[in-house]
Amino acid sequence: MTRVVVTGAAGFIGSNIIKGLNARGIDDIIAVDDLSQGDKFRNLADLKIADYVDLDDFYPLFDERHYGQVEAVFHEGACSDTMEQDGKYMMDNNYTLSTELFQACQQQGTRLLYASSAATYGGSDTFREVPEFERPLNVYGYSKLLFDQRMRRELGPQFEKAKTQVVGFRYFNVYGPREQHKGRMASVAFHQFNQFRAEGKVKLFGAYGGYAQGEQMRDFVFVDDVVAVNLWFYDNPGQNGVFNLGSGRAQPFNDVAVGVVNTLRSLQGESALSLADIVAQGLIEYIPFPDALRGKYQCYTQADLAKLRATGCNHAFADVQTGVAKYVQWLASQA
Repeated sequence: MTRVVVTGAAGFIGSNIIKGLNARGIDDIIAVDDLSQGDKFRNLADLKIADYVDLDDFYPLFDERHYGQVEAVFHEGACSDTMEQDGKYMMDNNYTLSTELFQACQQQGTRLLYASSAATYGGSDTFREVPEFERPLNVYGYSKLLFDQRMRRELGPQFEKAKTQVVGFRYFNVYGPREQHKGRMASVAFHQFNQFRAEGKVKLFGAYGGYAQGEQMRDFVFVDDVVAVNLWFYDNPGQNGVFNLGSGRAQPFNDVAVGVVNTLRSLQGESALSLADIVAQGLIEYIPFPDALRGKYQCYTQADLAKLRATGCNHAFADVQTGVAKYVQWLASQA
C-alpha cells in the first residue's frame, strides 16, 4: 500500500491535496500539522487519513524511520503570513525544518514535493525560475528562496543529482475551498464574498503603482489546479526541479470582484452586471492604498509556464471567471 505524508495537512493546500489523494483511493496518509488553531480540524474532518501527528513530534520520528517506507512527502507546512516580521521564526519554520526533511527523504528513498512561493520573485517583473529574477520583498519570500537555493546548490540547477524526486512549486495567488482559517492571509475572493454578504459591496485598492483602481493584476490560480499539478508530478517521478504553479494568466482584481458579485447575484436570481454597472451601483468600493504595503506589494504577477510545459504537464488552468464562480458557489453552500 502506498504511504504518503502531507505536512500542513490541516491547512489550505495540504487539505486539498489529501482530498485529491483520497479521490484516487489513497488513504494511508500521515497528516502532520499544528492544531493550536483548533478550528483547522474542519479541513480534515471529511477526509480519510491513517494517522495525525503533531509537527513537533513528526520530524524526529520521521528521521528515525518510525513510519516505515514512505513513498512521498507533500510538504505544504510553513509560516505563510507574508506580514510576519519575526525572521527567526520564519527561517526555523520555512528553511531549517525543510532542510532537515529533505535530508531525511534523500536518505530514506522518499520523494519530496514541496511548496515554494511566487514571493521569491518579489520586486521582479519577470516570473521565470532563474536566479536573476528572484528578488523577495519580505522575509517570507526570502525563507522560501533560500530553500530553493539550497536545493540548487546540493542537487544542481534542475535538481538533477537528486537520489529520489525533489520538486518545488512556486505557488502564485491560490484561492478556493478550505482556506477559511487563514484570516487576513485568505484570498481576495474569500474576503470579498464575506464583505458582500455583510455590507452589500466589496472593497478593492484604489489607484497605485501606475495601475487604475482595481486594475492591479495577479496570477490567480484555483486550488483544484494546484492539486492537479502536484498529482501530475507525483505520477511522473522522473521530473525534478522548481516550477511556477500559476495559471499563466494575469487578471485584474476587478475581475475577481465581478466574479464574486455576479455569482452571488445569480444565486439570488438576479442578472449579471458589467464592471461599470457594478461600480455605478456602489457594489465595489475603492479604498486608498495602505501605507503599510507601499514598496512591499506586487502590482503584477504572471507565472511563466514554459518550464512546466516542457515537462509534458499540459494541465488546463481555470480562469478567474470560472474558478471564482465555483468557489463562491461552494462558500455559499457552506454558509
